[in-house]
Amino acid sequence: MNLKTLEDMGDLSGKRVFVRVDFNVPLDEAGNVRDDKRIKFAIPTLKYLLEHGASRLVLASHLGRPKNNEPELKTDKVAAKLAELLGEPVSKADDWGEKGLPEAKIVMLENIRFHPAEKSKDEAERDAFGKQLAGLADFYVNEAFSNSHRKHASMTSIPKFIPGYAGFGVEKEVKAIGKALSDPEHPLIAVIGGLKADKIKAIHNLMGKADKVLVAGALACNLLKAKGYEIGASKADNEGMEEQADLVKEVVASDKVELPTDFVVADAFEEKANVKTVPADGIEPGWMAMDIGPESAASYAKQISQAKTVLWFGPIGVFEMAPFAGGTKAVGEAMAALSGVTIIGGGDSASAVKKLGLSDKMTLVSTGGGASLEMIEGKELPALKVLKK
Repeated sequence: MNLKTLEDMGDLSGKRVFVRVDFNVPLDEAGNVRDDKRIKFAIPTLKYLLEHGASRLVLASHLGRPKNNEPELKTDKVAAKLAELLGEPVSKADDWGEKGLPEAKIVMLENIRFHPAEKSKDEAERDAFGKQLAGLADFYVNEAFSNSHRKHASMTSIPKFIPGYAGFGVEKEVKAIGKALSDPEHPLIAVIGGLKADKIKAIHNLMGKADKVLVAGALACNLLKAKGYEIGASKADNEGMEEQADLVKEVVASDKVELPTDFVVADAFEEKANVKTVPADGIEPGWMAMDIGPESAASYAKQISQAKTVLWFGPIGVFEMAPFAGGTKAVGEAMAALSGVTIIGGGDSASAVKKLGLSDKMTLVSTGGGASLEMIEGKELPALKVLKK
């Protein structure tokens, strides 16, 4: 996308830098950080800015989906974990608006979503808040790829008032996904799973780029239902499918799109349910598809093994339950054994790969499912558009 990057910033001596990070990390019952992967992801950018003379780093992140500024969603524990990982003191600013920032080199602001203007639908209101935030620094850095599809004040408004740049993590994700879409090594195989029909747009866009799009998850049942198959009690996004009826017709008619030929089904959505394997046209009333079947898993794995580039978005089955993890395991292991480019599209796919212990064998495990999916759909992410050269 020809983004302005950290290397375009020049000398930072005496300069203040506002860094929009994504520290939206899972917390345990005591409020401690349970998984610090997203915090670690930002460390190289933060170290670069400090090593190149920045006099102050002002960090902002959202945490959860606050409705009433819940105290358990304050960023104190996140700031403490960052200090531990970075090896530098990190001060917390509870109310920077009235009291100003504490005298410290690294300052973590309170949960940015505690401010209603952050997510306001009124652009003028977002911009007014963004201008306030921009007043805290001389430069802006986006190190929150996962939120880059959002038109939020801290994502799209701040760089209207001070120069904006992409952090190392954002740059890495954009380059990897961008190359896989615009100049991939073929064969290019896309594996699309999950439930929601919003992935239909991604499948449609990939039909013109990929050699094959392998569909799994509840989404496969949605498409089989559109072809007139019985899917029993399987989960379905009926409303989403109806809204995209024209695209669905093109997708199910395409020879680029492959659907499962068999499923592992259960009579209840639980690990100890009765389980059996049936052909795709053999799902009985009251039974639900929980995973692709062994025939489909073997076919998908074989095609992946012959690919040079593989994109995986969305879970294959209910991998959290052992009887329904076979498809996920087959796809994950086939990708891990590949010498080509392998990209995991965040969210549940990233969780599945982590559970399999295969994360470090992939080219990229994206931090942002929604953002990467919109790139796959061919959309321009608004928070990246404002960082263009």
